[in-house]
Amino acid sequence: RPAHPTTMAASLAATGAFPVRLLGRTTARPRRITTCRAIEEPASVSISAPDGFVAPTPRKFTVAEGSLGRVVSSAIPLVLRAGTGALINGWSPSLVDDDGEGYSIVRVAGKKLAEASNLGPRPTKLIEVFEYEGSPYCRKVREAAAVLDLDILFRPCPSGENYWRPMAKAEGAKTFPYMKDPNTGEAFCESDDIVEYLFRTYGPAANDASLSAEGLRNAGPETLGVPMMLRRGGITNLTCYAAAVARLKALKARPSRAAAAAAAGAPVAPVELWTYEASPFTKAVRESLTELAIPHVVHYCPRGSKKRDELLARTGQFQVPYLEDPNTGIKMFESASMVEYLEATYAL
Repeated sequence: RPAHPTTMAASLAATGAFPVRLLGRTTARPRRITTCRAIEEPASVSISAPDGFVAPTPRKFTVAEGSLGRVVSSAIPLVLRAGTGALINGWSPSLVDDDGEGYSIVRVAGKKLAEASNLGPRPTKLIEVFEYEGSPYCRKVREAAAVLDLDILFRPCPSGENYWRPMAKAEGAKTFPYMKDPNTGEAFCESDDIVEYLFRTYGPAANDASLSAEGLRNAGPETLGVPMMLRRGGITNLTCYAAAVARLKALKARPSRAAAAAAAGAPVAPVELWTYEASPFTKAVRESLTELAIPHVVHYCPRGSKKRDELLARTGQFQVPYLEDPNTGIKMFESASMVEYLEATYAL
């Protein structure tokens, strides 16, 4: 069974716990933080949907009235980052016979578009990332997770947030993003280290029989298959900064019921969101989730992801973003309505 993620070794060395890695150094494994609930545990707090709220009817490829400017500004990062996060790793399209099953964006003359991928092992437990939407460094990690088709439990840590930020810092985090992987016991802060770790652990290089364990551990970004727009260097940093400046949102926390519940020792259950990082429709939803400090699981489903089939089976159609809130039972499409719902339900 994998070890739990780490905290600072200095205060925990006397425990004799398992060594794990934090920021490239061997440190000690801490006691389990009991306030960090698993996704399966709903919080015993009073969170309810607005009176009379009804989820809207989904409308594909339609911009809600009054939302055009927001969607356009949210699309700027997509252009600046060359669409990184829109396609799964190793995406390869082909026309095959249409069996009538599953998701496909194109069906014509008895054929459908099939989309292949090239991934590594799949984690069995949710990877946790403490971050905030407005950070250019956090964006790199989100894009890498999308490319690798991972599910991530996000703990929002904008400036002024008083629950998840202190928790991360108590575990040794000095900067954000901070990632911990309960599947391996690894924990990192530097965004470039996190990106390379994710590709080393969950990318195709992990299945490469020609690489020894040491060779994989020491492999560079090219060997690991890290896309050019996610590799260390000026282009990645510059375009991530430009993408962040295009919106300048989700930098500071706002008063919320989620924050109040966390302060009372009963954080709300994570909201679940199906999307992909490059979607301009999702940007405002993630901004509200961040500013209101609502923990959330993102099920990334870029082009080529099998989770598109899963969402189709779950809802009867594929459209992102799609949100489910276990705190209220609400399930819904339509990003503009999601923002209104989150603000009405969680904002103070």
